[in-house]
Amino acid sequence: MSDPRVYFAAERTLLAWVRSGLTVMALGFVVARFGFFLALLAASAGTIAAQPHTHWASSALGIALVVLGAATILGALWNHRAYVRTLPPQDYPGMPLPWLTSFLSLAVALTGIVLALYLAVAKR
Repeated sequence: MSDPRVYFAAERTLLAWVRSGLTVMALGFVVARFGFFLALLAASAGTIAAQPHTHWASSALGIALVVLGAATILGALWNHRAYVRTLPPQDYPGMPLPWLTSFLSLAVALTGIVLALYLAVAKR
């Protein structure tokens, strides 16, 4: 007997992991740019010296969080695909775009990797 609920539960789990990875990437971006915000705040208050401060710790932690978020999404996609391969064929629902969640996961993970590269090479 066919039960597509198992497949849809796996899809919901993958999308929840994508949402979690995206949240970690957003947090990483905020952390990476927090040092820049502090430098701007100090400059507007007139307390900054002629040499601008570089907040390498917040940048490094932020980049690490962005990479961690992208890796989480890629790991969730790998886990999802490995699980779906174990399902019997009758549990696969007839969908017009069965590759859409995989495409979404790869696109968000690739965006995270590009963001991490941008944060690593961007001038402050």
